[in-house]
Amino acid sequence: MTSPMTAEAVLEREFLKARAKILEVGAILDRIERAEGDVGDDRRRRLLQQGAEVLLRDGTDRAEAIQNLFSLPYQDNWRRQFELD
Repeated sequence: MTSPMTAEAVLEREFLKARAKILEVGAILDRIERAEGDVGDDRRRRLLQQGAEVLLRDGTDRAEAIQNLFSLPYQDNWRRQFELD
């Protein structure tokens, strides 16, 4: 699907918002690194790293890839598992 806006117009509109979010993630990672202890083996830390790597890829499916990265796999019995049946 193509956008009615040019890439330059989208960049102009979204740049400051994207920059702020990247700065926020960088600050969070800095706080983790400065804190006592080591979370290098923590699954959540690895997921953040993988998400950052996805952001650096080319293509138009980064949001979907990140959503899938942080999502649980689909289970047919989810309704029963959450006692919704």
